[in-house]
Amino acid sequence: MPRPRVHDLDALLDVAERLVASSGEVTVRGLAATAGVPNGTIYHAFGSLSALLAQVWLRAATAFLDLQTSLVDQASSPEEAVVAAADTPAVFAGQRPTAARMLLKVKADSLFGPELPGELADALHALDKRLVALLVRLARGLWDRGDGLAVEVITTCVVDLPTAFFRRDITDPLVRDRLAAAVRAVLTVPPREKDRP
Repeated sequence: MPRPRVHDLDALLDVAERLVASSGEVTVRGLAATAGVPNGTIYHAFGSLSALLAQVWLRAATAFLDLQTSLVDQASSPEEAVVAAADTPAVFAGQRPTAARMLLKVKADSLFGPELPGELADALHALDKRLVALLVRLARGLWDRGDGLAVEVITTCVVDLPTAFFRRDITDPLVRDRLAAAVRAVLTVPPREKDRP
């Protein structure tokens, strides 16, 4: 009979998320000390620090994409769906500020390395596919096309512009209004026809 878990793994993930959001770096020793657990707990529960950090990032990114999809679903028009997708970082920051800081501050591939377990690598890949599917959906909603040139315009709106605008203050209503205006402006110029299938 396996021993019961003594430590709350979600709490451990929360601590790791806070450390990544604040410093961008986490060590086993620092995480264990901050969380008040032995180093072995991390290895026993997750296998490696890399796997734990992947789990932290995956948890936050999944919650973000779930929220983004929900906001897109609630939008009143295809254009407003893109605006909602672009505004998701601000909404997410209001709900989960630490997770939002972590996602904005740290790129996934800088957190974990090649020793990532297969199931976590698969989950990260599946999440990436969900994001691409959402981008294609937004492009099809606007222009009835999901080719690379159309998705590139959507990516500008929901990835590039929010990253640039929210470097300042993700919760400032004026910044959010300016982002929405910039997204609407970009959408007035449809994607090129070149290479369209």
